[in-house]
Amino acid sequence: MSTIVHFDIPADDSERAKNFYSRLFGWKFEKPLETMDYYLIETKGLKGEPGPGGGLGKRETADQKIMNYIGVSSVDEYLGKIEELGGKILMQKTAVPGWGYLAICMDTENNTFGIWQDEEAK
Repeated sequence: MSTIVHFDIPADDSERAKNFYSRLFGWKFEKPLETMDYYLIETKGLKGEPGPGGGLGKRETADQKIMNYIGVSSVDEYLGKIEELGGKILMQKTAVPGWGYLAICMDTENNTFGIWQDEEAK
């Protein structure tokens, strides 16, 4: 069964947002590339088990909201399913070198979500 595997939080002020979420939830932030204003987020469940990973980066548009990504075995396969079920494809399959593939979609209720395929998945 597919589940949320990653989320992205847009921020106008990354330092302010990092401070808020780390103090509120105890989330840990790591900057994988010094050249990008983007941080990976480590979360934990209520019992201390690893939670979904996330990211925090610069807001790109005024209406940008938190985005959830659902893990799938094949982005290509799920893009077809989404359209068959009445959803829309907002951004086609895009490679994230060294990590995997993503696409941005809209459900039948106009909610935006992403799908994610790890690079090693077929």
